[in-house]
Amino acid sequence: MITANEYARLFNEYISRPDFLPDSPRGLFEPIAYMLGSGGKRLRPVLLLATCEALGTDSRKAIGQAVGIEMFHNFTLLHDDVMDRSDMRHGRPTVHRKWNEATAILSGDAMLTLAQMWIMRADSQLSTELANTFNLVAMDVYRGQQYDMDFETRSDVSVDEYLEMIRLKTGVLIAGACLLGATVARASESDCEAMWRYGINMGLAFQLQDDYLDTFGDPAVFGKAIGGDIACGKKTWLLINAMNEADRDRLSEALTMDDREAKIAAVTAIYRELDLDNRCRSLINDYTRRALQALDEVEMSDESRAIFVELAEKAAVRDR
Repeated sequence: MITANEYARLFNEYISRPDFLPDSPRGLFEPIAYMLGSGGKRLRPVLLLATCEALGTDSRKAIGQAVGIEMFHNFTLLHDDVMDRSDMRHGRPTVHRKWNEATAILSGDAMLTLAQMWIMRADSQLSTELANTFNLVAMDVYRGQQYDMDFETRSDVSVDEYLEMIRLKTGVLIAGACLLGATVARASESDCEAMWRYGINMGLAFQLQDDYLDTFGDPAVFGKAIGGDIACGKKTWLLINAMNEADRDRLSEALTMDDREAKIAAVTAIYRELDLDNRCRSLINDYTRRALQALDEVEMSDESRAIFVELAEKAAVRDR
């Protein structure tokens, strides 16, 4: 029985091969290797490989698609870092800080092309289906990113709009990993649809947990100072609900404080008074429950199901 950790190990070994990326030109491929080597949970390739295996096909037949989905995920992170002017990721300088912005953009472009090439490593009939799925997923991720950027200048973002944004930006890529794995396994339409819903609901829980941890996490475990979303006024589920429910003058005063720590403390106090910490946790648990219900519609071994249950539950309770 292959576990989630073993899928991750197999994937990491595959992309660590000396011939995985071309040697030249170094300025193009070294940043790609750096980005892929920064660690991360490998959640998407693990889900893709596990789905393929659970639905009756050797996971090794989906390694190309697993590489493609992780390459694409890291491409989005690389370009997000440029757009957000982020200095650090996974405790290391971002690509545009270690090299420069032009290098980050070009290497990101190459990652997107490489992702498409890896996704299509299959017979001609299957490669077309895989490419169509990948392109639809990618466009949804871009839509989600644009909505996220639009929200920065809006004060009227609704909870439903926010949930749709994170569905697109986070949930669709996780669901896409499951669907690509199911496609390689030539699964039935109903199994593909159920695995998609599993991924969407898991993705929503995953992103809401990010929101929760940024405010209520333990900084010693979280790996960075908490309150970053509050400090920059980022529209999260927590802030949008507070904007709808809190005393407007009090919230506005808290959000415009000059002292960073005082601002974070004041806004967090409002969140707690509105019980948003517990309400957020309840919503995370609800999306996790929906993900697990989708699994019940797919015929798979108990051992395979245990992997998906473990991944969904870990996403909902992780502390970093």
